[in-house]
Amino acid sequence: MGATRQVLQAAFVLHQYAYRDSSKLLEIYSRDYGRVGVIARGMRGKQNRQLLLQPFSPLLLSWSGRGELKTLTDVESTNNEPGVLQGQVLISAFYINELMLRLLRRDDPHPELYDYYVQSITYLRKIPVGQDENIQIVLRLFERYLLNELGYGLMLDCDADGEAIDRQTCYDYVLSLGPVRSGFSKAGLGCSIKGSSLLALSRGELDLTAARDVRPLMRKAIDAQLGDKPLHSRKMLMDMLTGLGRG
Repeated sequence: MGATRQVLQAAFVLHQYAYRDSSKLLEIYSRDYGRVGVIARGMRGKQNRQLLLQPFSPLLLSWSGRGELKTLTDVESTNNEPGVLQGQVLISAFYINELMLRLLRRDDPHPELYDYYVQSITYLRKIPVGQDENIQIVLRLFERYLLNELGYGLMLDCDADGEAIDRQTCYDYVLSLGPVRSGFSKAGLGCSIKGSSLLALSRGELDLTAARDVRPLMRKAIDAQLGDKPLHSRKMLMDMLTGLGRG
């Protein structure tokens, strides 16, 4: 097969690693080509390019090559967003990137997920200082959207028996079954969750109370796809909260 060439594709850097003497291996996420492994050669001394190739900055990237790893040929920034991600917001953005790295296959486009990724990073960027609780809303909705794109969407509108979710009822959510009315599932198998929270998650209209309620469910659902390998970003967040006396 001949070499492929893509020119000025909308993309973000998810992560980068040192590669050989002076190059970088970039894991990028592009709207039209999904996750792609790209080598940025000879980065030593190219400060301008290194500054551009940072996570959470919208870019136009060009690459060429054959095989699993391509070669970066051009980079342009389209970043018009002011400010820098910091603290818990920054770690939460890294959490989103880590999920993308762990759960998305290379060369598997999800253009709608790309758009939702952009929206989520934009929301995180706009969270005011001192309102870190609102991060939970952004993360829970992103997790739901990611699971849907991967084909592991949750049953949120009806229970395991096919009955419509009652907002006044409490459910035990068993991943292999769906929501089961509390008291009808074996103890310890599910996450206790309010019907109103399931409906809010289904509509993408979480408030802070519902976001807290669905958190254990979303963690179980995400962990079921991740396997045994822990997420570095979760440890970073716990270390930060412990240091702030909130762990």
